[in-house]
Amino acid sequence: MTSASPAHPVRLVLASRSPARLALLRAAGVDPIVRVSDVDEDAVVTSLGPGVAHTVVVTELATAKAEVIADAVAAETEFAVGTVVIVGCDSMLSIGGSLVGKPHDVDTARNRWSVMAGSAGELLTGHCVLRLDDGRITARAARHSGTVVRFGTPDPDDLEAYLASGEPLSVAGAFTLDGLGGWFVDGIDGDPSSVVGLGLPLVRRLLAEVNVGISTLWAGRGGDT
Repeated sequence: MTSASPAHPVRLVLASRSPARLALLRAAGVDPIVRVSDVDEDAVVTSLGPGVAHTVVVTELATAKAEVIADAVAAETEFAVGTVVIVGCDSMLSIGGSLVGKPHDVDTARNRWSVMAGSAGELLTGHCVLRLDDGRITARAARHSGTVVRFGTPDPDDLEAYLASGEPLSVAGAFTLDGLGGWFVDGIDGDPSSVVGLGLPLVRRLLAEVNVGISTLWAGRGGDT
């Protein structure tokens, strides 16, 4: 495996439909190619068996998403030559001994907030980085990040308005840090970008493990994104 440099442009593929992750990468100077994995998350979790650590669950989900996209990318002619890195992520909230993801409906989100309000949980995000050279996986690195989130207690009317907005229904833990939900977060202990859904410090370290420098990904600075 050779080192990626400005002489060898690197394309980054984000294996996620999350607009927050996409916006985060763009703000950090990277304009990724987006591919959505549509992994059966329930099937992945079931395959892990009972009693698996929450940190393992999110990391395995992120890895499954990255691997599915890597297989698809490897079959595409435009990626047959050169270096591509696939970044897969999965976020869930560990709170009260349970690991919860997207609530999907208002009643579930309301029940989640009955537990979260005035309490704290750990937002766990699994990250997987796969490096492909000429369409073949040549290196991989995967780990999780965890950030403690301290939740406020929303006024009941404000909470109902928040639920009605639809925002908390499609995000891990039924809250956001960078949207309307930010009003109800009293503080965090850890990396704010990981709460948004992609931990830049951890991804930087994972990219280093697969021999890709951050500056090769910056738009207009040697990256081909």
